[in-house]
Amino acid sequence: MQKVFDLKIFLIVLSLVSGIYAQTIDCTKVFEERKLELLKEVEKIDEARQSFEALRAATNALFDKQKESLDAQRVDLNNTMREISNKEESIKRMLEENKKLLEAIEGAKNDKISTTYSKMKDAAAASIIEALPNYEAAAIMFTLPAKKVSSIMAKMSPVVASKITQILRKGPPFEPEVGKEAN
Repeated sequence: MQKVFDLKIFLIVLSLVSGIYAQTIDCTKVFEERKLELLKEVEKIDEARQSFEALRAATNALFDKQKESLDAQRVDLNNTMREISNKEESIKRMLEENKKLLEAIEGAKNDKISTTYSKMKDAAAASIIEALPNYEAAAIMFTLPAKKVSSIMAKMSPVVASKITQILRKGPPFEPEVGKEAN
């Protein structure tokens, strides 16, 4: 009986050991399958990392190229701004020179007209000045000496002389008034 009992125990132990061994084989098989899956995932991650590195390198190269382009454009823009400023200054100087020349020409013209009317007889000067628009007559009279103005006005009609006097009282610049007749 003891042998039967020992045999039964032996069979029980054998079945337990074979069950444990079968489970161990199953676990090893599962671990191997999981290991293969993990290796595939690691490969995918490595490929993704390599793709990311390539993308980052391409993006950095593009950014560097764009930065160089922007720097070149900035230099061109600064050069253009400098040229515009230089031309603007040149134009301002030319305008000032032209203004001075125009003033000199205007002064010479007024001096010549003033000299001409100063040398004319009063009656002849009065008849010419009366025929001019009032603002032009006032401009001419303004350049003449006061004694010559009084003698020319004495030879003019009182209406024209009073209009010219009113314009002279306002002072230069003598320009036609908008909406009014010149005379």
